[in-house]
Amino acid sequence: MAAYFVAQYTVNNPALYAEYQKGAGPAVAQYGGEVVVFDVAAESVEGTAPGPQTVVLKFEDTAAVKAWYDSPEYQEVVGKRLEATDGFAVISQSMNIGG
Repeated sequence: MAAYFVAQYTVNNPALYAEYQKGAGPAVAQYGGEVVVFDVAAESVEGTAPGPQTVVLKFEDTAAVKAWYDSPEYQEVVGKRLEATDGFAVISQSMNIGG
C-alpha cells in the first residue's frame, strides 16, 4: 500500500534549506520516492498550519519511506532541514483504517 511523507513548515533559513534540497532530492529518487506536492504557498482552510510550505512524497509503502528517511544519504542532510525550518512531518498510508 502506498505511503506518503508529508511535511509542512516555515523556512526560516533559505540558504541552509537550499543546501538541504541539494542532497534531499537525489536521496528521494534513489529510494524510489516521487514528489507529489511541493508548494511554497499552501493555503490553510482549517486550523493553524506551522507554515505555508507543504511537501508530499509518495513511496511504495511505509517500509520504503522509513528506508529513505533512515538512509545514510538522507540522514546526512535532514539536520539542515530541521535547523532551517519550523514545522512537522508525518508518514501516512494511502488507506489505513486501523485494526
